[in-house]
Amino acid sequence: MILPRLRDPHFNYRHRRKLHVLRVLLALSITYAVINVFTIPHSSWALVSTIMVMGNLPHIGGVLDKGRQRLLGTLLGAGWGLTLILLPLPVHQLVPAGALAGIGVATWITFGNRHGYSGLMFAISLLLVIGDGSHDLGLGLWRAFDVLLGTLVGIAVTVLVLPQKATDMMRFMLAENLDRLARLYHAHTSATSSVDVDTRALLKATSALLVKQRGLVDAIHRERRLRRDELDDIISLQRRMLSTVELLLETHWTTRAGHDRIDAMSGLRDEQHRLARDLGSLAFQVRTGQPIEVRISQFDLQRHAELACNARTDSGRALFSPSGYLWLNRELARLTDALVERLGSLARLPSKRLRSASHRAGATEGTAPLEKGTRDD
Repeated sequence: MILPRLRDPHFNYRHRRKLHVLRVLLALSITYAVINVFTIPHSSWALVSTIMVMGNLPHIGGVLDKGRQRLLGTLLGAGWGLTLILLPLPVHQLVPAGALAGIGVATWITFGNRHGYSGLMFAISLLLVIGDGSHDLGLGLWRAFDVLLGTLVGIAVTVLVLPQKATDMMRFMLAENLDRLARLYHAHTSATSSVDVDTRALLKATSALLVKQRGLVDAIHRERRLRRDELDDIISLQRRMLSTVELLLETHWTTRAGHDRIDAMSGLRDEQHRLARDLGSLAFQVRTGQPIEVRISQFDLQRHAELACNARTDSGRALFSPSGYLWLNRELARLTDALVERLGSLARLPSKRLRSASHRAGATEGTAPLEKGTRDD
């Protein structure tokens, strides 16, 4: 059935751009219907306000965070505009002067902090209300009403119509990154050549998703499922894992002896392949909302200590690269284990809703949520 599918978080994430466009068009249609049914004067401002507030509200957390800023800025801006209209100012030009003063104060207060959008909405609402600086109270009231109407319709549609949750977006981005890290690490342990174009593309995509996750922190915090410090830990561990994998990918042996020493370490490749599989399993559990139950096996460096510490070139010079290579692998396993422990400690990370959706979709472990070329971000 189409309705259960539309309620599927995986479906909403995959088609988030299309659904956001749908919400914008629906909100504009509702606003247009309201202003025509009730014959609201100066109604074009309501349509303008709707499209403005819908532009950056793709998920519920964004609504709770940005929506509050927009409403606050709209109310204060419209209120200041009406105040300027009501004041018996002796000079006609004092209305725009008062508007400039208000905008200056709002910009000063909100400069450089996370409430900058309130300042922007204050300025826009104020300018819409005062118009050309006339003292027409009725005109100002209707403009203020139009701005609030458009703002409320935009927020209501974003919250109620196929809403996106910032927490789900973070979850799916984390799963995508873990999948990519698993593929990168497996490619490193299997390939005999240097980094190819596809590997560089994966590194770039993983780094880009880290930036997007950082931008979701405030929105997720507003949804009251994860705290900022928990999100910071998750993002930090991903970043360090990515850096470690990149160092492994960029490892170039200056001598054949170092490479041969690594190849001679019995069981090392098996440990690497097991870690790559564990990363894929972790991605699956995160994506489908399951409890985190992956157990990361740490690298047994002691078994390779003799080969690594006693490595020398044909000329007798000591080789440090095998020891450094082993340390990077152990560090990746340690960081992965730390991420598993951090995710496992989050009581609100598992999701029955996602498990049900995954069961309906017939999700299988190791299957990426979005194949190449099907992303909709």
